[in-house]
Amino acid sequence: MTDQELKDLVASLAVSQAETYQQIQETNKQMKETDKQMKETDRKLKSIGIRVGNISNNQGAITEEFFINSLSTSLKVAGIQYDQLHKNMNRRTKKIQGEFDIVLINGKDIAIIEIKYKAHDDDLDDLINKKFTRFKELFPEYNNYNYHLGLASFYISDDLRDKALNNNVFILQRKGDIIESFYNQ
Repeated sequence: MTDQELKDLVASLAVSQAETYQQIQETNKQMKETDKQMKETDRKLKSIGIRVGNISNNQGAITEEFFINSLSTSLKVAGIQYDQLHKNMNRRTKKIQGEFDIVLINGKDIAIIEIKYKAHDDDLDDLINKKFTRFKELFPEYNNYNYHLGLASFYISDDLRDKALNNNVFILQRKGDIIESFYNQ
């Protein structure tokens, strides 16, 4: 290799190195811009998540308010007259805790009602298998009462309604501005 060829090669490498350096700088700039855009996207997604959560919480609060207000005027459900309505009744022990959306009580009957904007199978299963058991453990003073379980919802599928009724769980649904109840007699 001649001196000229060597000089040309070194010059070529220098140009190539400069171009590579420029490409790295541009890539770094693009990565910083992408990182900035990703952070902005993350911020927007977090904001959307908060809004969606708030919508869900609002729907739940509206549903609870509707059923509590409706039941508090008559205190009658599934053909039974009650004397007291407790909303968000809760108790905690060292071992367990529980909160119950609506509890209706008279001298011999107690109704535990779970409220959902849109009821699902899991809600019914949870009411029957967890909440009911937990209530009896947390409130032993009601052990001699006749228990009635209810599921109140703005929407419940026909299949879930049938499943609830077959498990002796009464259903409360909104029908316009009033409640329509379904129960096995």
